[in-house]
Amino acid sequence: MAELRLGPLLRYTDGSRATVWVETDGPCTAEVRCADGARGAAPSFRIADHHYALVPVGGLTPGTATEYEVFLDGTPVWPLPDSGFPPSVIATSTEEDGMRVAFGSCRWAAPPAGGKDPVGPDALDTLSARVAADPAGARPDVLLLLGDQVYADEISDATRQWISGRRDLERPPGDQVADYEEYTRLYYESWLDPEVRWLLSTVPSCMIFDDHDVIDDWNTSAAWLADMRATDWWQERLLSGLMSYWVYQQLGNLSPDELATDPLYAAVREAPDGTDALREFAVRADADPASVRWSYRRDFGRIRLLMVDSRAARVLDEDRRTMLDPGEAAWLREQVLDGRNGDEDGDGDGNGRGENEDEGAGGDGRGAYDHLLIGTSLPWLLPHLVHDVEAWNAAMCGGERGARWARLGERVRRGADLEHWSAFPSSFDSLADLIAEAGTGPGAPATVSVLSGDVHHAYVAEPSWPERAPDARVAQLTCSPVHNSVPLSIRLGFRFGWSAPARALGRRIARHGRCAPPAVSWRRTGGPWFGNQIMTLTLRGRSARLRLEQARARRDGTTALRTVTDRELS
Repeated sequence: MAELRLGPLLRYTDGSRATVWVETDGPCTAEVRCADGARGAAPSFRIADHHYALVPVGGLTPGTATEYEVFLDGTPVWPLPDSGFPPSVIATSTEEDGMRVAFGSCRWAAPPAGGKDPVGPDALDTLSARVAADPAGARPDVLLLLGDQVYADEISDATRQWISGRRDLERPPGDQVADYEEYTRLYYESWLDPEVRWLLSTVPSCMIFDDHDVIDDWNTSAAWLADMRATDWWQERLLSGLMSYWVYQQLGNLSPDELATDPLYAAVREAPDGTDALREFAVRADADPASVRWSYRRDFGRIRLLMVDSRAARVLDEDRRTMLDPGEAAWLREQVLDGRNGDEDGDGDGNGRGENEDEGAGGDGRGAYDHLLIGTSLPWLLPHLVHDVEAWNAAMCGGERGARWARLGERVRRGADLEHWSAFPSSFDSLADLIAEAGTGPGAPATVSVLSGDVHHAYVAEPSWPERAPDARVAQLTCSPVHNSVPLSIRLGFRFGWSAPARALGRRIARHGRCAPPAVSWRRTGGPWFGNQIMTLTLRGRSARLRLEQARARRDGTTALRTVTDRELS
């Protein structure tokens, strides 16, 4: 009899449908039964001796929350016996309800219960405790996890001990994960945390990877990639990282309609063992990153979310270096402009409707959406000194001052992690131009928010354009970490990076690199804030409100979320 190994995770939801992801310890049929009669079932599929199912649930009633149970071959397995948590629910909202979008990144797995937490309270654990204590109260409608869901290169002592029983840690990659089986251990360690497990069972989630999901500074440069490919362990690490990401994260990002037409999902489900099909897919993704799209779009009524792959979609050749390959950049532009007034399909010809557009959008002068959310793990707008150093470094590595400076630039780039949007100046400017176009004119949204993490602090920055002011309120909203360390050097460095002296220093460095001025200027309007934290955007009609909360320990041993800032964005 199959048993539940991991999950359930509530992933996709809309007004009438949902998907629920589970891992089991053997082949079975997984079934979700809701208290209101809605249900769904799916046979498990097999990858590398692990068994999974993604259960589609239909017939949900918009604007309701219904409790659900999970069954394997007819045997109830969720909720767990003697669970101290409220029942898991599938909630469906309506456009009139508005939406709460919680987001953050960089969650290192919590230590065992009762152990001392070296990095402080986990913001997701603390959020879960608050929601569980008041199930009928305000809760996120969706949780966006913006990268570093697992750390393949920074493992816990418990995982290190487990890996040492499988192989010799003296051989590369040492005390980092090496294969698919070791990746599964990371997900167990992270998602079996009782509070996080329950939270993910009752709050829908959207995810995208960042570097630590594979390795620190993944795809920093062509030289970096060549060095990694010269090792005897890198290919297995990368393929395992992509395979596990597809199973544990990407599948749940997709809608039932997208799943129904996905050839890889069909191949994996139809095969007795889908490992070979998934591995072949990962090999193609490694050989030709442009052959795969990890980015995706979700429309929540009049709120559009675009989750953008800013890691695997890069072009790394120094003479044409971009954050997004041409196909990815074209996709992003199409999705941003899809349904804009007079060009409903986003192709520039004004003839027709995009296939994902909601009925009625674009034809009443309002445009297709009131709020545009661009999720990218790496911040678009950084402290000015960091931006200028990254732009300078890109110029040096590109040969602006000769081969000697190029060699120095590559060493600095790797040592200082200079690989954000500002390290790809043409991509930085292209995103600025696209945001301005989306936010200007009839049908412009009320807000355009770039949601990011990675940099282990939180802040709000707002851009301005030299020759035009978008009608939309535009903001860079950065929130990191959810649960990780924030060394004193990071605190001091980023505080200085936002200062006036740092800005002046950055301008001098940029002049040495002969860097063109960026397409936008910007100012910090909130932060920097340091700690384990979560941001929430509350969107209703054309209004937007931002709240940042930090997890703090209480004297009685419990934790609580403390509000650091609460402000209107529009």
